[in-house]
Amino acid sequence: MEYKSSKSKDRQSFNDGPKGKHKPKERKQVQVNVGVMVPHGTDLKPLRGKTLLLFTDPDVAAPDLLKQAVEKIGTFIMDMPEGPYVLLYHDCSEVVYVPGSERPFKLSEYKKEVGKPYARITFFICLEKHYKRVDDTSDSDSEIVITTRSTAKFNQADTLRKLVPVVPAVAVEGFHASASVPKKNTTNNADCIVGSDEELDFCDQDSVASSVDSSAEDMFIDDMDPILDRPSSDLYLPEEDYDSKDALQHRKRLCLSSAEGGDRKSENGFYWTETEKWQSSDEADVEPPLLVFTPNQNPGPQILPNRCSSALQFFQLLFPKSMFQTIAGYTNSYAAKYEERKGKLWNFISQSDMKSYVALVIYMGMFRCSSLSDYWSESQHFSLSFPAKIMSYRKFLSISIVLHLSESREDEKNILKKGTAGYERLGKIQPLYQVIRESCKSYFHPFQNITIVERMVKPQAGTGLKQSLKSRSPNMGFKLFALTDCTCGYTWDFFVYEGKSCASRSEGLSYETVMALVDENMLGSGYKLFVDKFYTSPTLFTDLLDKKVLACGPVWPNRTGYPKSVKNKLLSNAPRGTMRWIRQDKLLFVEWKDSREVQMCSSFHKAYEGDTVQRKVRQDAHRTLEEIPVPAVVLDYSKNMEAVDSSDCVTEHFRAIHKPKKWYQCMFYHFLDIAVENAFIMQELVTKENGKKPLTRKAFLQALILELTDIDSLDSAAVPLSLSSSG
Repeated sequence: MEYKSSKSKDRQSFNDGPKGKHKPKERKQVQVNVGVMVPHGTDLKPLRGKTLLLFTDPDVAAPDLLKQAVEKIGTFIMDMPEGPYVLLYHDCSEVVYVPGSERPFKLSEYKKEVGKPYARITFFICLEKHYKRVDDTSDSDSEIVITTRSTAKFNQADTLRKLVPVVPAVAVEGFHASASVPKKNTTNNADCIVGSDEELDFCDQDSVASSVDSSAEDMFIDDMDPILDRPSSDLYLPEEDYDSKDALQHRKRLCLSSAEGGDRKSENGFYWTETEKWQSSDEADVEPPLLVFTPNQNPGPQILPNRCSSALQFFQLLFPKSMFQTIAGYTNSYAAKYEERKGKLWNFISQSDMKSYVALVIYMGMFRCSSLSDYWSESQHFSLSFPAKIMSYRKFLSISIVLHLSESREDEKNILKKGTAGYERLGKIQPLYQVIRESCKSYFHPFQNITIVERMVKPQAGTGLKQSLKSRSPNMGFKLFALTDCTCGYTWDFFVYEGKSCASRSEGLSYETVMALVDENMLGSGYKLFVDKFYTSPTLFTDLLDKKVLACGPVWPNRTGYPKSVKNKLLSNAPRGTMRWIRQDKLLFVEWKDSREVQMCSSFHKAYEGDTVQRKVRQDAHRTLEEIPVPAVVLDYSKNMEAVDSSDCVTEHFRAIHKPKKWYQCMFYHFLDIAVENAFIMQELVTKENGKKPLTRKAFLQALILELTDIDSLDSAAVPLSLSSSG
């Protein structure tokens, strides 16, 4: 009886009142992340390694969440300074309202607004005096770091942590951050000529990139410019697309609107009124006057027709023969210095050795093995004979490790200047960097249609040079911006992004990048520039018109200068093919509904010229192909950007199996990619001009490898291209 009575009481403890009426279930707690913001110059930055999990109620308000976050972090950080503290979003704004509204903050509403799961939401606490000091003194955005973006296309690659500069330990009023310690090299390379971490320099402290998390970095990943983008709360995607990838990215851009109703004037001087009306495709548009295309030189290769008759000769236009000797000298000097410390002698390499080394790197891109040593396998049935004929495995591996592009004594002098205006961040690649840039511009002049592309240089390369940056590991690697010809894909000019210290704070990185690459004094006038939405802005396009350069591209609808009028604006539920346009001065803005809304800006297109495209449209239970209207700017942009498809990198496979650890070596292999690809393009164009059949890419690479490995005979008598065209 006692047992039955005990069980009865237990059952009753789960009931409230009559049998079957249970107590209401307790509200389930959710998991968020909390971290610490500390001063960094005139900005705030997250303190790395101090992010903790916090379980809280989904309807918690900002004051309660702040209290819980301070208590949580206080239990894990000793000597935590006394408050008061403020609660911040990742963009360093204080948590008071739900972004994009004036509703008081509630965690569940914020989660719905940003479209993230609770586990991916992070808040930060910051001492109030630090927050107020930064808020009062800083008039610029936080640091822009080397990172990845979502819409450009680059090579798939793994995270390269060893390229990130070592950050010294710092302490900020009780918050302590420890420096990253480079791991020792554990690979079994008994034949390698260098052995210590110091000698290998695997974690190069002169790296260009930084991996510090910041709000500017988050914006850069999501295809935004921290200076030009001014998000507004009235920009929402259709409800049916709420959970899509684009919707998640879109909602991250929402914040408090800077203006409510009435006339609006953007910071760059563009003036919009709420009474301006978006026009439909039925309403006529005036075609803007086009600039006459007057290039400073005839577009195409700038070489004499009979000057180059072999693959090697085209290649040495861009990668001069003297550069092989220079790199061999720098490598010998660098290697001998460290061999001397171990009491050993370095076997000096020659210009011919460097050419053979480059030839083998290209060869490995054509014939792929699972490891570097497999190329020198002595298997009776599965060996490759070519590499062993050219160079021993030990010698090839030694060159790979100590490959150097600058004078060691100059590097030491440059390091002493670190922290001063005289410090050259790209000093270790400067000699080859400048030669390749000047050569690419000297021997080719772009055709009328050009574009800006981005490339992330990483040693562990993947499936190609151009893939979604979002799909790759963020924050790692070295970003290059390149001006490319849309007609043939030739890289005419490029530069390595050096980070915050060299970036403009007035116009934004995207603006400065385009202005640096589009040199009208060298190009001429009447060029048409096609860019993606990271670069597109009314300010940029207006200034390009002053340089007599036309431009078009997709644009974020919340970018500074974009029309704010909602009168006759494109509806989210509009059928496919619906378009709206509005013209302001010399710029055309178009909104078009495809599978989603597309916003475009152009300085040389007419709104609609009667073009159509085929799309599958659902009717009842079936999908049928239908012709739907398409704006001319969308059609022209798609055609030219699809033509810019970066070819396979010749060094891609070698970097994947060798994994170079030094940042300047990674840049060397990318410069080699540019030189080889540009040489192939010039060979193709020149041969066609001469009325002959050009080499295929495979035949061109094969010819180049053979010529690089047999320099003496080929220098006296180059193999004519026409003899190898059948390969």
